[in-house]
Amino acid sequence: MKIIKYVFSICLAVLTIYSCSQDDDNSDFLDSAKTPTNISANVVVTQDNTGLVTITPLGEGAASFNIDFGDQSEVAIGIQPGSHIDHTYAEGTYNATITGVSLNGNETSISQQIVVAFQAPENLVVTIENDATISRQVNVTAIADFAISYEVSFGDPANTVLTANNEATTSFIYDAPGVYTITVTSMSAAIETATYTEDFEVTEILQPISGAPNPPSRDPSDVISFFSDAYATIPGVNYYPNWGQATTFNLIDLAGNEILQYGNLNYQGIDFAATPVDASQMEFLHIDVWTADDNDAKLSPISPGPNETAYDLDITPQQWTSFDIPISFFMDQNPLLDFSQIFQFKFDGDPAGGTIFVDNLYFWKEASGSTFDGGLIVNGDFEAGADPWIVGVDDNTPAPIVTLGGDTYYSVNVMSAGNPFDVNMSQKLEIIDGTNYTLTFDAWSDTNRSIIAGIGLSADPWSNDVGTVTIDTNRTTYSLTLSASGWGAIDARVLFDVGAETGLVNIDNVSLVIGTGNLVVNGDFEAGAAPWIVGVDDNTPAPVITEGGNSFYSVNVMTAGNPFDVNMSQKLEIVDGTTYTMTFDAWSDTDRSIIAGIGLSGDPWSNDVETVNINTTRTTYTITISAEGWGAIDARVLFDVGAETGMVNIDDVSLSIN
Repeated sequence: MKIIKYVFSICLAVLTIYSCSQDDDNSDFLDSAKTPTNISANVVVTQDNTGLVTITPLGEGAASFNIDFGDQSEVAIGIQPGSHIDHTYAEGTYNATITGVSLNGNETSISQQIVVAFQAPENLVVTIENDATISRQVNVTAIADFAISYEVSFGDPANTVLTANNEATTSFIYDAPGVYTITVTSMSAAIETATYTEDFEVTEILQPISGAPNPPSRDPSDVISFFSDAYATIPGVNYYPNWGQATTFNLIDLAGNEILQYGNLNYQGIDFAATPVDASQMEFLHIDVWTADDNDAKLSPISPGPNETAYDLDITPQQWTSFDIPISFFMDQNPLLDFSQIFQFKFDGDPAGGTIFVDNLYFWKEASGSTFDGGLIVNGDFEAGADPWIVGVDDNTPAPIVTLGGDTYYSVNVMSAGNPFDVNMSQKLEIIDGTNYTLTFDAWSDTNRSIIAGIGLSADPWSNDVGTVTIDTNRTTYSLTLSASGWGAIDARVLFDVGAETGLVNIDNVSLVIGTGNLVVNGDFEAGAAPWIVGVDDNTPAPVITEGGNSFYSVNVMTAGNPFDVNMSQKLEIVDGTTYTMTFDAWSDTDRSIIAGIGLSGDPWSNDVETVNINTTRTTYTITISAEGWGAIDARVLFDVGAETGMVNIDDVSLSIN
């Protein structure tokens, strides 16, 4: 295991300077509890010139805390999470050490230097600002000499008062814009305080400050675009035809990204009747919408007749809301709607009179012959049918799937609410103890309801890590960060428990990756050697062979020497202070070792690597590595294999942030 250093910036009593250390993990412990992380302390000093300090230790993975007060008094042992301890200091400077202790005895410590002075705050400087991205949020920062903390009275009807450490920022969201009297009181260990008052105007954000999320790259044949900077727009689109509506219109440029604004929205058309489009082969209608308040809208495609069907756009205020509406929704509501002759769209205000902003209005379909990357999941897009998806943990009961509009996905209608696990879909796969995962999936329903998704064991004790997500009629992509801590198995599973509420549940495009996903390009070598190289020479590709339709790195070391004499690398960004999980398959024609890890591609060649023993059996190896005190945009994943003779084969390389 590696020594990890944690650095924290905590604005506490008067002046604080930190140095951090961490005891080595002992890999001999049977207990799998992790080393504590994010150790910190909340420190409050009474304003009575006594030096009485209340210390509340904080941290993740700590079963208890020890505190050395730094004044040669007795060390406080076994403080439980959520508890605090009082200690009285004389005026002076002390190094207090807060240590988090895990269940298996692993420790992480921070050393905090505290200068205690019984002097009132001086030179108070207060900054009050409207937040640039959150409507009606005010951010306050107060800095004063000798100060420990400060209070802010925000002057709202509820008389909200918040406390923060000196130099830190505290924030508050008002219910309504207007002018409010904000009072800041700066405090030290002395009885006296310093005060600042300002009448401050709180403002609303009435339009987006940036464009909608960029749509994915798609083949032009898979998109019909009416308004988007990402795709070519069809000719002859009129965004403000004269339909006698009261709605106002503006075309707004946000740093080169254009959006549509419809104000006082009662109804509004988008017309392209001169060039009707054939969207009969498309699968979804996409739109991004933004509103400042609780204004919703309805969107209707229109074909000759006229025939139209409205879809309710349930917009989340103060952020872009993305909709991918299945074409089947409109057809189910109105079979007369002819998608081979769409010539208009219509917006209706819900209620009338609000303002919406629109971006990225287009039809789209999945690319022909495209392959979905499910990561560790097999058949995550269900296009191969149900297998290996099952109900519960019964290998003989396939999960129910449907095919609609050329798209296949899991679908079940829960008629009676019960236990969440009464209605379930699972896929068995290996989950590794102590490893973090990211689970993503698309889900939608015919109502608003919740489902449970995550990873877990497929047998007693049924250990798991799951999250609850609320789905609705919009097909939406959800992402969960999960961890297997203290459990794992070769036949664990990805699971969806959906039986707790009634209503339809549709799930598609399920992906599970280690960490946050693979940072390595062409980790399976199916695209050849690039960008894998020998050493750090960008002009020397790594040796790759193809056998039985599978491509992989392969080198036969004939003479033993330095490990780095025979090397494969891929340059990529490694971020200082970040922990990574690296996995790869490796095998040989003999028993031998190789070195794998991450490092710089130039002097001083800092790195974090591990030695792995490989043999004639193709095996998946997983190592945890960290960049501590180094990092670079052109760092690298590396394999040094020159220390021993014998064949080295490597495939399916993955590097993810842990």
